[in-house]
Amino acid sequence: MKVMIVEDENIIALELERIVQEAGHQTVGPVSTVEQALAYAPKSDVALVDLNLSDGLSGAQLARRLIDRFGVDVIFVTGSPESVGNGIAGALDVISKPFSDERIVSALSRAEAARRKDFDRSRAAI
Repeated sequence: MKVMIVEDENIIALELERIVQEAGHQTVGPVSTVEQALAYAPKSDVALVDLNLSDGLSGAQLARRLIDRFGVDVIFVTGSPESVGNGIAGALDVISKPFSDERIVSALSRAEAARRKDFDRSRAAI
């Protein structure tokens, strides 16, 4: 699975990249702005998205675009989980910072299973 990392804090981005790769997935990025994320979206299956990005736009706004325009599944990784409230339609999970390797891997496993289920459903409809 191709996982885009959208995180503007370099040390956190590198930690997420390590976890994703050790879990056997390919990383896209890391990227730190909405513009970069939208450019990489067509190459991504899932995105780990921080809510507060340095370019001033919110990860929530980005998530809406990734889900609606590109069919990218979104998992929020944030120090402000309360900012997501009841969530964003289509987002798979909200992970609080600091996070554990196991929490990230678990969320990615659920995302992969959901994508596989959707793929199997679409094949059955043919």
